[in-house]
Amino acid sequence: QVQLQESGPGLVKPSQTLSLTCTVSGGSITTNYYYWSWIRQPPGPGLEWIGYITYSGSTYYSPSLKSRTSISRDTSKNQFTLQLRSVTPEDTAVYYCATDPSITTVRSTPAYWGQGTQVTVSS
Repeated sequence: QVQLQESGPGLVKPSQTLSLTCTVSGGSITTNYYYWSWIRQPPGPGLEWIGYITYSGSTYYSPSLKSRTSISRDTSKNQFTLQLRSVTPEDTAVYYCATDPSITTVRSTPAYWGQGTQVTVSS
């Protein structure tokens, strides 16, 4: 069974870049027709999809975050990475990496999730 683990700093200063890495085990990020998402949960209810990278390396982003977001991958390490630029306190959230073979489901209710990592934006 595929397992995902997020890693990265828990505290980021305003205007800086948030960088998180998802390490995948039990499966390959190049497996055909799998999609690899970043999703966040700000304080309060509701999840926000950030973007995903496909098995072939294509990327798709939420329109509301597209101008500040980059997702990339390192196939040799079986990892994919989120960069969110020019962060503000409104970017404070628990950040999750996740995967699913459905291009639709991977944005909302992916089958496999990491445990999540808290990122706080504060000076």
